[in-house]
Amino acid sequence: MGGAAQLAVDLNSPGTYLHWNIFTVSEANLVLILVMLVIFGAALLVPFPLGKHGRDAEPKDQGNGAPEGAPTLVAYKGDAAGAAADGDGDAAMWTARVRRLGLRFLPPGKLLPDRQPAYVRSWVYVFGVATLAALAVAIVSGFALALGGPDWWHYNPVGHFFNSLHLWSVEMFMAFMVIHLWGKFWMAAWRGRRALTWMTGVVAFVASVVECFTGYLSQQNLDSQWISTNAKDAVNAAGVGPFFDTMNFGQMLMWHIVLVPLVLVAIVGAHILLVRVRGVSHPLPARRVRGKAARRAATAADAAEWRGPTRRYDILKEASIASAVVLVLVLALASVVSSPDVPPVTIQSWSHATPGDFMATSAAELAYTSETATYGPPYDNVSTPAGTGMVQKIIVSWQQITGVMQPINSARTFVLAPLSTRAPGDPTLTRALHRYETAPRSVQKAWDVAYLKVVSHVSFRNDVPVVPRTADGPVPVLISAELTMARSGAIDAALLAHHLFYGTDYTKPLLFLQDGSYFASVGKKLHLLGTEWGVMNETGSYPGQPWLWLYDLWYQVPGFRTSTNVDLIAIYLTGVATILLLCVPIIPGLRDIPRYLPVHRLVWRAWNRGEGGGDGGTGPAAGPSGSGATAGALSGATRDAPG
Repeated sequence: MGGAAQLAVDLNSPGTYLHWNIFTVSEANLVLILVMLVIFGAALLVPFPLGKHGRDAEPKDQGNGAPEGAPTLVAYKGDAAGAAADGDGDAAMWTARVRRLGLRFLPPGKLLPDRQPAYVRSWVYVFGVATLAALAVAIVSGFALALGGPDWWHYNPVGHFFNSLHLWSVEMFMAFMVIHLWGKFWMAAWRGRRALTWMTGVVAFVASVVECFTGYLSQQNLDSQWISTNAKDAVNAAGVGPFFDTMNFGQMLMWHIVLVPLVLVAIVGAHILLVRVRGVSHPLPARRVRGKAARRAATAADAAEWRGPTRRYDILKEASIASAVVLVLVLALASVVSSPDVPPVTIQSWSHATPGDFMATSAAELAYTSETATYGPPYDNVSTPAGTGMVQKIIVSWQQITGVMQPINSARTFVLAPLSTRAPGDPTLTRALHRYETAPRSVQKAWDVAYLKVVSHVSFRNDVPVVPRTADGPVPVLISAELTMARSGAIDAALLAHHLFYGTDYTKPLLFLQDGSYFASVGKKLHLLGTEWGVMNETGSYPGQPWLWLYDLWYQVPGFRTSTNVDLIAIYLTGVATILLLCVPIIPGLRDIPRYLPVHRLVWRAWNRGEGGGDGGTGPAAGPSGSGATAGALSGATRDAPG
């Protein structure tokens, strides 16, 4: 960074300005304007390269009664027809090639179909469009929240209502998506070369979890505090804490409103296009298919274009109705039950509620015995071996590989540095600080140990702390001043003052809070502890994050929950489970579960009793060569399918 800064031109020095009559312009703006004029002039004067196909085509008689040169509509039906429709040399253009490729794989009839297979006759099919409708409401309500800024919903009733809309639309979005995944799993929807469709759906679900998770973390209330301080151990164990700091609310907000939404919308869009290209999966046979020939016929039928009975399908009408229903439900829930917003815990509120706990925690920070002081990477270089304490290791220690990226010296950060801002106006504190900081480390340690033994017996007289006398040097003066600063809110401000701009990184105050017992007691009262599946709970009686059940599951397993590597265990096992879910279409045995547990019979029961009932529930489908393959083929016999 130093070398790069030296090579760069420093434009932070005072600028130079030119004055002419009533106008004043800086040299920098003048240079910019001149450069723009030069670029514009070049665009006007420099010849444009035409290339070998750049010559204009001669007008031709269109043969349809239209005058020569008039625009005409051409129906592209693939590479050959599309190339023939293009003029001489036009077929080789990139634009023409991409257009023909797009129309070959996704003609308008597939993108916005008028009909769909007759077997699509179950409520299970509705949850795909319901998921998209809820996502649309969540995005729009998020836009409304953005109008007032990141925090206006905490103090403005209108903002709080929009936050409630956002919460319930997200809850519906996740619920519908999970139900949609359930349905597609039991329908074995990856059949017929639809594996990529399934995989993009799973990736969209994972991206949605990250999106919702960052949304919870960016709320700046008690719930976000609790989730962020508990989640930090897992992300730190994985070695990504310095780059994905769950306690940096500003960073999480940017992930939530910019980075993850872009990825999520792109993946959802790809998933929808794949559904339109490949179509919905055909019904599974009502009875198990036996024999290699029958299984090959079933595979061919699954991959073939559906040529059986169809019914009218107004996709835009269905999407509009789904959006209206979701919007009504969200409005009702937001109006009736609102959304949670328990105020955050601050160091100031902590020092007033349990001043004795605050003083003991401050003394532990000063003595380097708190959890943060002995945490290890990414906060400090303690000599804790990998696999013990807060430094976790399974095969490798990702924490130690990443190293210290957010250095925190507990004594300096939480006690000595804040007190130094108060010392100039307090001679007693100034002398105490000087005495402590100039003493040898062995003497400091003796004072700290002595004070820690008696601070639990602190009493208060006229709200002034009184600690039993012992050989603790200036430590009582330091901790008493620390308490006074905390009660005024000065410690909260001091721990955020190192950020010169937005001050949204709450890593230091939250680590300080978590080192004490008060913060945990608040979480326990609200049933947020990890032993109570806290990662799934929300404050009050609101639903929490049930979509994190798989991750939180591992913390409840006996043996795992007492391990010093429990966070890495949860990450590894959740990762393995996610990969298995993603790769279901290509894992023998796992992909066959829907065939052996025929939940699909409930999905297609109307089809099995109706048009498809006479042929085992598969319905007519065109084979690869265009011939009809039905359940008769699946049982060893063949017959022509209706066109």
